[in-house]
Amino acid sequence: MSGANDLAVLEKDLLAEIAGAGDLASLDAVRVSALGKKGRVSELMSKLGSLPPEERKNFGQTVNTLKTKVSDALDARKAVLETAALDERLKTERADVTLPVRLGPVAEGRIHPVSQVLDEVVEIFADMGFSVAEGPDIETDEMNFDKLNIPAEHPARQDHDTFYFAPKPDGSRLLLRTHTSPVQIRTMVAQKPPIRIIAPGRVYRMDSDQTHTPMFHQVEGLVIDESTHMGHLKWVLQEFCKAFFEVDEVKMRFRASHFPFTEPSMEVDIGAEAIGKPGQWLEILGCGMVHPNVLRNCGLDPEKYQGFAFGVGLDRLTMLKYGIPDLRSFFSGDLKWLSHYGFSMLDVPTLGGGLST
Repeated sequence: MSGANDLAVLEKDLLAEIAGAGDLASLDAVRVSALGKKGRVSELMSKLGSLPPEERKNFGQTVNTLKTKVSDALDARKAVLETAALDERLKTERADVTLPVRLGPVAEGRIHPVSQVLDEVVEIFADMGFSVAEGPDIETDEMNFDKLNIPAEHPARQDHDTFYFAPKPDGSRLLLRTHTSPVQIRTMVAQKPPIRIIAPGRVYRMDSDQTHTPMFHQVEGLVIDESTHMGHLKWVLQEFCKAFFEVDEVKMRFRASHFPFTEPSMEVDIGAEAIGKPGQWLEILGCGMVHPNVLRNCGLDPEKYQGFAFGVGLDRLTMLKYGIPDLRSFFSGDLKWLSHYGFSMLDVPTLGGGLST
């Protein structure tokens, strides 16, 4: 097919097929049969090489004109069919404008309970005048143990309890901090009293069961000045517990204990009435007056300065307040668990508005 009459017939047939296409699928089939790699118009272009030079130019222009007409007809018919398809969808699909708006990422996203509790703790202590101090997760023996008056033979310094890195050429070893107490040491070394800080962060110990994990979260507090005494410590802890558990009164019990970095040292229990379980005691934290050796190790005169320190597990506080039974779930990455126990990112805890409302 190379004559003008044949091209006119082909054009008429193709335009008729395009006009007769009843849907987009049929129209696409016409497009492939006409302009595809083996389509009828494309085959005409392949004949150009076999034509005499004097005919090649006119034939090529004629075929290109045909190709343009077919393409334009395809585009026009496609627009008509798309409009018809949309009209058909609109007849069968309805949007109920009375339905509630779908929740977006801001409403669906959840803050991890530990992150929420950390914000609650910071809010409470900030109201008491404490600032937040931070330090590295990777520490030295000196900062993690020596300056805290922890002797070389202490069980916490053994390989079965602490994550150590490979020894350096000089024999010293870095480690993953076992508590946030090194932050207290760094603060006392860097600044002179008065000091009033809390030190939240991740800590690491070789322990794993329903209530222990190799990595967990702590917050420790430190107050150093010339007149702080045990009564101040008890008041701070009492006010913290009342604010955190959102109760008017809380029963507290201080039991004698031993920590190398405090003297005297105490374990603190609270009455379980704070979480709706009367008649029980809950151990929540350890505390005491800062040991004079720790003050000396930081360049402070224990004859002039004294203070107190305390430490509490954020994960344990979270479990107690929000009734979470298994600590391992905190680190499972289960979105269903997070959706149940997590907090809206808009629920910023404030003492005025309520920590957990």
